[in-house]
Amino acid sequence: MKQHFMMFAAYNQWANGRIYDAAADLDEEEFHCNVGVFFGSMMGTLNHLLTADRIWMRRFTGEGDAPARLDTILHRALPGLRLAREAEDKRIIDWVRALSDKALSGRFSYMTVSDMRTVSQRLAPALDHFFNHQTHHRGQAHAILTVLGRPSVPLDLTLFQRSEEGRAYA
Repeated sequence: MKQHFMMFAAYNQWANGRIYDAAADLDEEEFHCNVGVFFGSMMGTLNHLLTADRIWMRRFTGEGDAPARLDTILHRALPGLRLAREAEDKRIIDWVRALSDKALSGRFSYMTVSDMRTVSQRLAPALDHFFNHQTHHRGQAHAILTVLGRPSVPLDLTLFQRSEEGRAYA
């Protein structure tokens, strides 16, 4: 099970790098353009991904900043957002690497952001959600690029597994 989550942590870092590389080709207007996805723009979507990851990592670890709202804008410009994303991806990888099998089979409790209630659940299914959520919103970032007439960014897990970074997980 741990290898499974290590793969998704590494994939997350790889896929985020590809999305951020593509976003770097957008001009300021395009980066902020509301194209109708859930968080509006590339800026909103990438901020949501970082915000949600920080919320979940705070739940998982009890450490780090956790914004109070899912639509928090942490950085309006891509360079600062990218630096924060890279640091968070490293934090995720390091934390997953340190997890024990006992921790993965254990439970944890947290307070929800949207309706302020306490939830207790097993860690492994919560990690499945954590990584699936990232994939979901990276798909929206991909759609933003397409709407803006930019090239598609291949993000398939099998493509990652065939890459140098992902070969160990194939």
